[in-house]
Amino acid sequence: MFAMIELELRRLKHDRTEIYTRAIQPILWLAVYGTVMSHVKAIPTDGIPYLDYITPGVLLQSTIFVSVFYGLTIVWERETGILKKLLVAPASRYATVIGRSVASGVRAIFQVLIIIPVALLIGVDFIFNPLYFLTAILIIFLVSGGFAAISILIASLMKTRERFMGIGQAIIMPLFFVSNSLYPIKLMPTVLQYFAYFNPLTYAVDAVRGLLISGDIRNLLPDIAAIVIFDVAMFAVASISFSKIIE
Repeated sequence: MFAMIELELRRLKHDRTEIYTRAIQPILWLAVYGTVMSHVKAIPTDGIPYLDYITPGVLLQSTIFVSVFYGLTIVWERETGILKKLLVAPASRYATVIGRSVASGVRAIFQVLIIIPVALLIGVDFIFNPLYFLTAILIIFLVSGGFAAISILIASLMKTRERFMGIGQAIIMPLFFVSNSLYPIKLMPTVLQYFAYFNPLTYAVDAVRGLLISGDIRNLLPDIAAIVIFDVAMFAVASISFSKIIE
């Protein structure tokens, strides 16, 4: 698994274009949408400025975007035969799948490190606590691995990159909007609230918002527990489907 992470670091060292280009969308969310909507006082944010309120959700939306589309690499490696070569390595398929999933967290962290300075320039007021910041980075790293496992699962079912991209886009936006990223869950219709409570992004946003923005970490342990359960479940399902990727 560490070999997969090291491989991802070498890829980023030689080509960082994808990280920069994918940072444009979340920056626009903050600079345009967040700035405009901050003048609307109809959304209850418990006294937190709206721009600050949506920043954790935008951070996580950008990282899951990277993670979900990480499966494109799997599709390409299957077409070129690289995945078949991985089978001869002295490692289990579970370790290979988990390693590839966790490696996407490396990209997620670099994405966050680009967006946070921009958020500071726009005027987002972060809590400057090193322990809180490192914990938030760890949570983003963990949840990115779970979403990357989803992308591996999709890659095992979709044989072409075009189909994969369509399914990936159909997953990201509903997860983003049916969560507490842009507004409190209590504003949603009852049906959507049920979906929000089963959405792993909801718990990740709640944890990161508490650590970086509000300072309220009363729900931190339940949020982390929900993320760990999500990761374990997705790693198991993706590992089972790994044989289908090779076929």
